[in-house]
Amino acid sequence: MPTIRPACESDRDALYTICLETGDSGEDATGLYADPLILGHVYAGPYLSHAPDYAFVLEDEQGVGGYVIGAPDSRAFEATLEREWWPALRAQYPDPAGIPRAERTPDQRIMAIIHDRTRRIGDVADAYPAHLHIDLLPRMQGGGNGRALMERLFAALRDAGVPGVHLGVGERNVRAQGFYRHLGFRELERQGGGITLGLTL
Repeated sequence: MPTIRPACESDRDALYTICLETGDSGEDATGLYADPLILGHVYAGPYLSHAPDYAFVLEDEQGVGGYVIGAPDSRAFEATLEREWWPALRAQYPDPAGIPRAERTPDQRIMAIIHDRTRRIGDVADAYPAHLHIDLLPRMQGGGNGRALMERLFAALRDAGVPGVHLGVGERNVRAQGFYRHLGFRELERQGGGITLGLTL
């Protein structure tokens, strides 16, 4: 049976791999990105470095096959990343601002996120200040593993006095939407092909 434990620095490579292999609305995005690390730099690495108390992994005999990561205060977390995470990545990756959005490669679309200095946490963070990401490889899906991971993070957030948590999911990722709604998340807003869901803790 898979076990859940706190994530640690030695899990970084596994988190980046899982992030990539679930990065296309839950499907394997390996063939979409020239740089296999770029998704992890945005959606996994910052949490392991700057919110380690809210990072948990699911592990079986084959190794780490899933994770849930989050931040209890999204606005404070983004301010930390602006100071301590994004500058090094902006130096590493070129800003694709001069390339029309419709012509950007998948890598360049992620580079644009890295260089976005206008990033703003929406009003949903007033009632749902925490946010999270959860990804599981196919072998870990089902059997209650996702719910168990989420409950582990929810407990940590509640212990910290966090009143609510939100997350984003693609409109076409219907399977994930069903999973989140089954856990009690409700739709908060919908824009740009994505849906923001929230849960009161």
